[in-house]
Amino acid sequence: MAVYTKVSSEEIERFLTRFDVGTLVSAKGIAEGVENSNYLLETTKGQYILTLYEKRVDPADLPFFIALLDHLAAHGCRVPPMIADRDGEKIQQLCGRSACLIIFLPGVSVSHPTEAQARSTGRALGDMHRALEDFEPERRNILDHAGWRSLAEQCGPEQLDDIAPGLSKTIAEELNHLDAHWPEELPRSAIHADLFPDNVLMLGDQVTGLIDFYFSCTDIRAYDLAVTHTAWSFSEDGVDFNRAVSDALIDGYESAFALSDAEREALPLLARGAALRFLLTRAYDWINTPADALVTRKDPQAFLHRLQYYQTHPEIFST
Repeated sequence: MAVYTKVSSEEIERFLTRFDVGTLVSAKGIAEGVENSNYLLETTKGQYILTLYEKRVDPADLPFFIALLDHLAAHGCRVPPMIADRDGEKIQQLCGRSACLIIFLPGVSVSHPTEAQARSTGRALGDMHRALEDFEPERRNILDHAGWRSLAEQCGPEQLDDIAPGLSKTIAEELNHLDAHWPEELPRSAIHADLFPDNVLMLGDQVTGLIDFYFSCTDIRAYDLAVTHTAWSFSEDGVDFNRAVSDALIDGYESAFALSDAEREALPLLARGAALRFLLTRAYDWINTPADALVTRKDPQAFLHRLQYYQTHPEIFST
């Protein structure tokens, strides 16, 4: 469920009077997503997304996200920029929350990506990175390599081993390995950092939008490709690896933005880091979310399986 803050139609109607977007025809809560409250609005002038930012999004970060989306849109990337009101303001207040009105993009998210869809997504990610070469604002990645050990400590060894026997030892050994070998010298830029299939809109095999930039930050650029690879190249439970989708994703990326030799060589390690990042955040949520909560807990072992595959198959990134 992704409507944490209920907004009445009357409140939405008053909210829309700040903008030149027509009058409200309908409003529907959007179930997908877990971070914010989202509504699909239809007005007499079109469709829009109303987003209310919940506790995981710091309002102080919104100017970075707005600048990033504006920059990408100006460079022709398919992203949903936020709409300014009549006074030129994009960050609003609604029901005690920071809120933004966002341009609606057509398309659907795929559950089982095909090779062609992965290639299109890789190309869109490469186009995004190329557009961001001259983007100057920065935001720290609060879930970067430096923060993973702290996250593991917050989970606790006993709780981790309750998820899977020996998980705490596996994580500790992987943290030590990544600390010793993490490629800090690779090029950095703004990255999406969460480009899972549900954050890519598609019509057929073509990407119509990259969405949900609320983990976007400044970090190693090739790490963004590794995160995307981790999300797209496996079955949902992480057990089955799809080599065709993996190759298509990377080929699509390089058709828009070529990897350097150093970035290509680092991909196996970056992918291990990406798998560990999502293993840890899922484990933290699994431990700290009550079993009877309305939010469905996501199984951390799906990313343990990915991590184990990356540990034993670095050759999948070879040309």
